Amino acid sequence: MTTEIIESIFKEVDLNSKTNRTEHHTSTILADELIVRRGQAFTVTLKLTQAFNPDLYPLTVVAMTGDYPSEKRGTKSCFGIPDSVTRSPSAKAVWKIELEKNSSPTTGILTLIITPPAITPIGQYTLTVKYRDQETLLATVVVLFNPWCTDDWVFLSDEKERQEYVMNEQGIIYRGSKDYIDSQNWDFGQFEDNMVNICMKILDVNNKHKKNPADDESARCNPIYVGRVVSAMINSQDDRGVLEGNWGSSFWGGVSPSQWNGSHAILKKWYNTFCSPVKYGQCWVFAGVMCSVMRLLGIPCRVVTNFNSAHDTDKNLIIDKYHSDTGVMPKESNDSVWNFHVWVEGWMKRPDLAEDGKYDGWQVLDPTPQEISDRVYCCGPASVNAILNGETALKYDVPFVYAEVNADCVDWLIKADGSKVKISSNTSSVGQNISTKSVGSNKRMNITDTYKYPEGSEKERGVFEHASTTNPNPKDDEKTEDGGTDNKVPPVTMRFEQVSKPMNGEDVSLKLVLHSESTADRPLSININVQAMRYNGSRAVNIQNELKEETLQPGKELSIPVLVPFSAYHEGMVQNDSMRVSAMVTDKDNDNNPYLTATNVVLINPQLTLTVSGEVRLNLQATVEVVFMNPINKTLKNCSVTISGSGLTEDMEEKLQDLPPNKRLRVQIPIVPYKTGKKTLIANFDCSIFRYIKTSCTVNVKP
Repeated sequence: MTTEIIESIFKEVDLNSKTNRTEHHTSTILADELIVRRGQAFTVTLKLTQAFNPDLYPLTVVAMTGDYPSEKRGTKSCFGIPDSVTRSPSAKAVWKIELEKNSSPTTGILTLIITPPAITPIGQYTLTVKYRDQETLLATVVVLFNPWCTDDWVFLSDEKERQEYVMNEQGIIYRGSKDYIDSQNWDFGQFEDNMVNICMKILDVNNKHKKNPADDESARCNPIYVGRVVSAMINSQDDRGVLEGNWGSSFWGGVSPSQWNGSHAILKKWYNTFCSPVKYGQCWVFAGVMCSVMRLLGIPCRVVTNFNSAHDTDKNLIIDKYHSDTGVMPKESNDSVWNFHVWVEGWMKRPDLAEDGKYDGWQVLDPTPQEISDRVYCCGPASVNAILNGETALKYDVPFVYAEVNADCVDWLIKADGSKVKISSNTSSVGQNISTKSVGSNKRMNITDTYKYPEGSEKERGVFEHASTTNPNPKDDEKTEDGGTDNKVPPVTMRFEQVSKPMNGEDVSLKLVLHSESTADRPLSININVQAMRYNGSRAVNIQNELKEETLQPGKELSIPVLVPFSAYHEGMVQNDSMRVSAMVTDKDNDNNPYLTATNVVLINPQLTLTVSGEVRLNLQATVEVVFMNPINKTLKNCSVTISGSGLTEDMEEKLQDLPPNKRLRVQIPIVPYKTGKKTLIANFDCSIFRYIKTSCTVNVKP
């Protein structure tokens, strides 16, 4: 018996990776695979050992993704030259192929122009080629969404916005409070090493894929579906998601959310530990990680912060807050108002909501596990335009997000006998200074007007009424007293003003200013309370309480100084986010008419400086210097500095010696940049008293 050895007709395949990845805007992704975007052609050069004669011997290509490829589901496509391939009548997402003009069929050199349609499910594809009864692997290709393609549902027309919302690896996340807005640089790092595999893994371990992999892989053609899956997978509440949330004071077994500087370290850790949840995250961390995944997949995405963000658990568009006669919040409510809350917006069409496109554009997606949506902890995509117009009957989760930016707040006084007195109702405190990073700069952009009409305007109140009627859920409260709404005594107006900037390490100085149009003296009992608070509205530590008796004279302002010494607040503020300074005022001549005002004070940390000396070049060592001055009369213990920055260095932590009072710390750390262009380097200083002080600088890496 003899065995005939047949020489392969396929000599060589060239994926033209450099050209293809440049044209498909994927050249900055650190990966070996050919990565392309759907709806756009790429080329593959195929060299045969003999002349190409398509009239006698057609060339056929099959593209497949997933474990259950199907023409009907769009996860398999058969195409060829000439296009005489027999396909299923129900075939979806049929790829196209043609010969480039400079091909040389007579010598067997073929440059194939291949186009996955704009409705192709994203994922990793294998392309096999068959010619003259011989078959071989043509290419392994990762297909992503394409915001440069007009036929893709994620198409974004402005190139500057595409550069910002898809290509930019660095960003800014806003935190603090509406009166003390703080910015934190965040390293999205969506094009860092192994990010393609990590993001594909996120899709592959989601519960919908586990339940029905064929349907899940097919549905990845739809950015609405993919956004919802990613929203669920960033938190680990009910799946093998990336991050475990923790809003307590102990972060044992993990990392405090405030310690993170970017997404890549989190995603890499999740991937390398066989999809075990990374500990720990809070809202800005969840949002930063989700933005990285969305941008890698090709869905334009930005991080958005809502200040005074309502968490309306009973969905009645009312937030109830309870206070004692000292102003302290004595009763935890299921509802709450967070100093800030962070989510993301993804850009996509919404033909599932309207054919005319009025709900297209930015969609809210929130990976922080707050409420269940369709039995899963996820949120969105909720059309921002639907939120603006109070269309609470629309999917997904529009009522919840509408309440976050529009709910009315009611403050209640809990009396000694347990009865409640309504202090005030505020229709405009929720949803303030909704912020995101500007396109092409580090300036803050206020986008509140995309979510709501001007507060108190006829249009805004009309939308609120419309939202209330389409989402009715009245709450049956116990009998309450009205705190003097119909009282003809002129009200006392109150406000807090800062005397100086609230610096961490220094005494905090405010003043309470009161005024009344009354024609007579008004004796007042004023209870000023200071609490250390977490940003999500939960109280942590009572710092100080002060009771004053004052007389408010007619037509005059009364100014009361409020001093919070560093010695009083520093222990309570180590693990907390803000100080809530409140004043509960009782009119002694009319004690059924209490007044309340409060402000959230976010401390400004001492200065941390970060510099990179000299010219910085690719693959050559540069030196980073971090400088910090201890401003207090205490020794700082457990000091450390962490630096990070995609394209510049992996996360590097350096433990430091204790820092005595009024002494300067100066540490130099070497880095070796591995990408050219303008990059952001982030430094994070941590110690026993000042937690997670951050700063950044721009580094221009030259070839």
